Amino acid sequence: MMKRVRRAGVLGGIAMFAWSSITHMVLPLGEIGIKEIPNEQAVLGAMQSQIGGSSGLYLFPGMGLPPDATHAQKSAAMQQYEQKLASHPSGLLLYHPPGAKGMSMGLLVTELLTELVESLLVVVLLAETRLTAFGGRVGFVAVAGVLSATTTNFPYWNWYRFPTNYTIAYMVIEIVGFLCVGIVAALTMRGQAAKSLAATT
Repeated sequence: MMKRVRRAGVLGGIAMFAWSSITHMVLPLGEIGIKEIPNEQAVLGAMQSQIGGSSGLYLFPGMGLPPDATHAQKSAAMQQYEQKLASHPSGLLLYHPPGAKGMSMGLLVTELLTELVESLLVVVLLAETRLTAFGGRVGFVAVAGVLSATTTNFPYWNWYRFPTNYTIAYMVIEIVGFLCVGIVAALTMRGQAAKSLAATT
């Protein structure tokens, strides 16, 4: 049983990786909601001169608080923050200094390993259920995909105002990826649950 579960997990992860690759290299889904900065050279020059070599995720406008701010200082800053938002641009900036690499084999391998782990975990959960029908198994994994896609994408849309079209596109990518895993797993594990149940009765 476990051998078939592992095989289903590996094949499902490969299917998920293939789907993810198609969405970024063939379909426009991976680019939806992402724009280039107008007057990019001036903006990049300003960022490099002010941030330099400090990689990080930056929130702007900042609170202007010291690292050891007290609760009272944080409360006072929050009251003033609404005024900052009304008169300044706001958002998140993920910044890396010059020298970052583009697409590399290491990044692709990391993505593949991530999706293999995701697939193996959800297939192990599927194997613990008493679902035997093809549709039930696919539906179980698809629901897990909805849960996975909602966990990060929706809060980012809500709290950080990620673009709606970007959020929908990436939720679709993740849900369809899990749907691919579900189809592969249901085909690979077909008949196994029935045999296991018969053996225990």
